[in-house]
Amino acid sequence: MSKIILGISAFYHDSSAALTVDGEVVFAAHEERFTRIKHDAAFPLNAARACLERGGLLLPGGKPLSVADLDAVAYYEKPLLKFERLLETHYAFAPRGLRQFVAAMPVWIKEKLLLKKILREKLSGLGPCDASRVKLLFPEHHLSHAASAFYPAPFEDAAILTVDGVGEWATGIIGRGRGKEIEVLREQHFPHSLGLFYSAFTYYAGFKVNSGEYKLMGLAPYGNPGPEGAGGMKDKIRSALVDIKPDGSIHLNQAYFNYAAGLRMVNVQKWTALFGLPPRAPGSALTQGYCDLALAAQGVTEDIILKLAREARKLTGAKNLCLAGGVALNCVANSRIMRENIFDGLWIQPAAGDGGGALGAALAAHHIYYGEPRKPGGGGDGMRGALLGPEYTERDALAMAEASGAVWERLEGGLLYEKAAELLDSGAVLGWHQGREEWGPRALGNRSILADPRSPGMQRKLNLKIKNRESFRPFAPSVLAGDAGEYFESGTASPYMLLIDHVQKKLRKPGPSGRDPMAPEAKLGFPRSELPAVTHLDYSARLQTVDACINPGFHALLSAFKKRTGCGMLVNTSFNVRGEPIVSTPADAYRCFMATGMDYLVIGNLLFDKKKQPAVNPLPGRHSQSD
Repeated sequence: MSKIILGISAFYHDSSAALTVDGEVVFAAHEERFTRIKHDAAFPLNAARACLERGGLLLPGGKPLSVADLDAVAYYEKPLLKFERLLETHYAFAPRGLRQFVAAMPVWIKEKLLLKKILREKLSGLGPCDASRVKLLFPEHHLSHAASAFYPAPFEDAAILTVDGVGEWATGIIGRGRGKEIEVLREQHFPHSLGLFYSAFTYYAGFKVNSGEYKLMGLAPYGNPGPEGAGGMKDKIRSALVDIKPDGSIHLNQAYFNYAAGLRMVNVQKWTALFGLPPRAPGSALTQGYCDLALAAQGVTEDIILKLAREARKLTGAKNLCLAGGVALNCVANSRIMRENIFDGLWIQPAAGDGGGALGAALAAHHIYYGEPRKPGGGGDGMRGALLGPEYTERDALAMAEASGAVWERLEGGLLYEKAAELLDSGAVLGWHQGREEWGPRALGNRSILADPRSPGMQRKLNLKIKNRESFRPFAPSVLAGDAGEYFESGTASPYMLLIDHVQKKLRKPGPSGRDPMAPEAKLGFPRSELPAVTHLDYSARLQTVDACINPGFHALLSAFKKRTGCGMLVNTSFNVRGEPIVSTPADAYRCFMATGMDYLVIGNLLFDKKKQPAVNPLPGRHSQSD
């Protein structure tokens, strides 16, 4: 008898749902892709419904599931334990934050103390059922992260490291996974949190907490590493903000932070005095001081991560490491672990943040609560390339085209890839909508905007005319897995775009003449390599390696581009604009295509030429280029 479990993450940010059957991931989706509200925190009603309806069709017998078919619903944390932490924190920091505490209490009581009732009410909205009979399970937050990291990994035995802002009390754990068991060996407790430490710098640099951390990481290479810049700031951080222990545990000086009981992340007055610059207003000029601050914060974070990884190796003796939690999305820190050779193998959950907690909760329920064994992985991971979301048919695309008056042509089989390669080679920017959508924050070739990485002006065009985002931010290359070593120094497999590599020295050109991250490309000295559209200031690139077995369609396109140009690589950025989630449906893709500077759109086998489309897009729906 199959064991079917629905995992849920909700009520903080990036809510999601995931369906597992006998411990295998069948379907997973983020609520934001349905509601078009970025980082949607609401109960994932649409994602859960898709798990039951579309996930059920993928099972033997091929019929939609109902709530009654579920063995359990697993929520990604323990609400009562989290409520305990909220109460004790405000008591400890009183009278600071009293007004916020009184205002928030009704919401906390509803979301934490009454969560079982809320979950049953929401499950009733998925169809006729007796929701009172549904088994509800509540693994701890960081156990959910650990389960999402270990159970799909290709390792029978591994150390586990999870690091984020905060769950219930834990802000990170070191554990060990063996077979179906996960043992927690060490915990870091709130308010001392590496995730919140990094988010504080994200806030101070003028970016949004819980979404702008990757911008801080991308800004760091523009910093001056010398003692008058980031080097001096690192010394100040270590002396005033954080005490770092040899085992990677930290103690944050709460006199400088305000997240525990206030409305701001930091004590602005103390930070301004310490660093000699005020918090940056969002959208204002990025001066050198903020670049230095980003580099200092990134450097200290990497130092802590390396100590944690070494401690995990020491405690477990394991040769492999699994990572999850929001900090595991810091691909620069991940790659430091690789370069230091602390472990033989490294695997990172592609949805490492709170959205991935839904999957971890379901897997923890299966293997820990029910005690079911893991199935042999056969050398690969269990994530199916993270292509776990909804898929749309050609009939769906044709219905969208008819409703919008869109003009299209159908190209079958190899002709589609040849034509797309020809357009990309000519300098066109292509929206690419294929198959099942990705699970996690990265576009991996099914909901992507694609371009030629050799084009000197492509990075600026994509940033300013299509993505509508800051010009300093780099773009990722997607490369044929077998060709990665031709372009990058290590050539390490990176199927989920969670590692960086550096462009081969033979492909590099003279570096930039200035450090201004908002400067035009002439001042920055583009091109910096023969792959200027994907080369960051320090010659790094956050690459995706593409395997034919995982994504045959995207691999075929890369192969066609290589056959035409000799280059087995494309720029790959997520199919969305600033402030919006990645597109899901054909209608989402067409709206984004029409509202931006993309030249062509491919949905399945249908090719849409911008020049042939009606001047006005009649499709209803939200589309905004604001952040």
